[in-house]
Amino acid sequence: MSRNAKINTLLVLIVVALAVLPLALGLGDHKEEPFTGADAQAETAITELEPDYEPWFSPLYEPPSGEVESALFAVQAALGAGVLAYYFGLHKGRRQGEARAAAAAAADPGAGDPGDTASGGVADGGAGVADGTAPGGGSTAAS
Repeated sequence: MSRNAKINTLLVLIVVALAVLPLALGLGDHKEEPFTGADAQAETAITELEPDYEPWFSPLYEPPSGEVESALFAVQAALGAGVLAYYFGLHKGRRQGEARAAAAAAADPGAGDPGDTASGGVADGGAGVADGTAPGGGSTAAS
C-alpha cells in the first residue's frame, strides 16, 4: 500500500469516527434536541441570559418549515461544493496540460521552432534556403 493510500485511509477513518462516536457514546442525550444547529443553541442561550433581548435584524426570508430550511441549506452547500470542485478541477487540468506540453516539448525539442522546414526555414541541416525554396528549385512551404 502506497503512502498516499495509507494517509487517505487514515483520513476516512477519522471522518467516520467523528460522525459515529457522538451517536455511539450518547452525547447530547440530556438535551431535548441534541443535534440542533449553532444558531438555535445561541438563541436559546441568549434568551435564558437576557429574556428581554430584541434582535437588531430580522431574516429577509423565513422558510415555512424546518424541512424547507434544511433543503435550502443543502442546496446552498451543494452549490458551494460544486463551485469549489470546478475551481480545483480547472486548476488541476491546467497544471496537467502544462506538464503534458512541457513533456512534449522535451521529447521533441525542434517542434514549433520558427526555422523548421515545414514552415520554409533552414532548420533541417541545409535542406532549404532562406527564401523558402528547396535546393532543386521547388518550394518547401506547406501552402
